[in-house]
Amino acid sequence: MTIEIFQHNDHKRLSWFGSKEKKHYHCYQINLLIGLFATLPVTLALPVEALQVRVIPNNPRLGDTVSVIINLDNPENNSNPTVSVGEKTYPVFELAPNKYRAFLPTTPLEKPGTRKLRVAGDGQVQEVSVTVGNRKFPVQRITLPPGKSADGATEYELNRVAAFKALQTPQKYWNGLFLKPNNGRMSTLYGVRRYYNGKFANDYYHRGLDYAGAAGSPVTAPAAGKVALVGRVSQGFRVHGNVVGIDHGQGVVSIFMHLSRINVKEGDIVKAGQLIGAVGSTGASTGPHLHWGLYVNGQSVDPTSWRTKTFE
Repeated sequence: MTIEIFQHNDHKRLSWFGSKEKKHYHCYQINLLIGLFATLPVTLALPVEALQVRVIPNNPRLGDTVSVIINLDNPENNSNPTVSVGEKTYPVFELAPNKYRAFLPTTPLEKPGTRKLRVAGDGQVQEVSVTVGNRKFPVQRITLPPGKSADGATEYELNRVAAFKALQTPQKYWNGLFLKPNNGRMSTLYGVRRYYNGKFANDYYHRGLDYAGAAGSPVTAPAAGKVALVGRVSQGFRVHGNVVGIDHGQGVVSIFMHLSRINVKEGDIVKAGQLIGAVGSTGASTGPHLHWGLYVNGQSVDPTSWRTKTFE
């Protein structure tokens, strides 16, 4: 196919030219054509990615919460994309139109190394590699008096707590950074491995942060949520003691143990900073302190990162 870029009158003008002039004129035509095509936007020739995946943080360590942000151009049948690692699939929630998020918890009991994420949506699949770095956790020796053994939990207590940690409420209650639940100094960090009465606790790590607040000092909600668990020693909570659990939504829950007083009831909606109880030493505790555990998709993660950066 020939593309003419000159007007009809140009043919007449060419009749006055010699062969040399005609040759130069045709070269001008070709160069002008090339220039026109060069100005076309390059993006017109490139395929548009309908599935976009972003992983935060870039260099996670054991105990961190890994956030997978997914953008879709045309979600199929209004269905959420899927995120899986091996045989395990993680829940995905919509944050905004065509924007989704999944949380991948990591723990001290896992091995560092590369995780292969499979993200599917918009009829496309992306394989994403995430390298989880190692992290050293201290070892602690604890001596518990008779009747305070961590092995003395009742079946009722274990069942209630397990059901609470497994919550996957679609609604997202929290917004922004999580707050300190108590003003006491931090006495035990997340991830500490322990010997109890001289015996190493296999498959155990300290699942939270301990605050050495004075007995009776206030315990407040670190973030908004719904009170989904209230348990008392009188009901058989021998290890957790008097306990409050807050569902922050979308697989994120907080548990507060060893309380001396409880100021909320199940079903209450609480705001960040709202009073929920007081520090005590009930359950498997050697002295007054608050234990705050943060669970994501059923796994205990380090609450510290949730206090220093915002998770969507």
